[in-house]
Amino acid sequence: AEENRHGDLLNKYLYLSGRVDMRQIEKTIQYLIGSGMDPRTENSPYLGFIYTSFQERATFISHGNTARHAKEHGDLKLAQICGIIASDEKRHETAYTKIVEKLFEIDPDGTVLAFADMMKKKISMPAHLMYDGQDDNLFEHFSAVAQAFGCVHGQGLCRHT
Repeated sequence: AEENRHGDLLNKYLYLSGRVDMRQIEKTIQYLIGSGMDPRTENSPYLGFIYTSFQERATFISHGNTARHAKEHGDLKLAQICGIIASDEKRHETAYTKIVEKLFEIDPDGTVLAFADMMKKKISMPAHLMYDGQDDNLFEHFSAVAQAFGCVHGQGLCRHT
């Protein structure tokens, strides 16, 4: 539910900024919803918690860096929004990391095997199937821009295709 609020807030910010084609944004969102996502966790709670602990860290870093860039470029409202979202993502990361730590305590063998499996598969970001109806490589282009801008890092961590 909280993730949906984050998306809604950023969506409203984009709308009110008047700087983007909201029809195209909505179209891309609908394509993404239709595509679904495959984090490759195979309905395993171990893989799910491991995946989520990494994914939440990535979103914490991304929103935090976006907040910093927004502030540097004078958009204090966007900086505030992204800073709040980053702090939420940090709390999520902390919670999921604690769950994984507990799994290591109660079932070290199973957790190590799941961790190794997830690392072998690599972590896919939820939007890796992003499509806008035109660009078959939209996520790769988005990812390249975000990395060049300094919002995200981790080529070795994230599988983009």
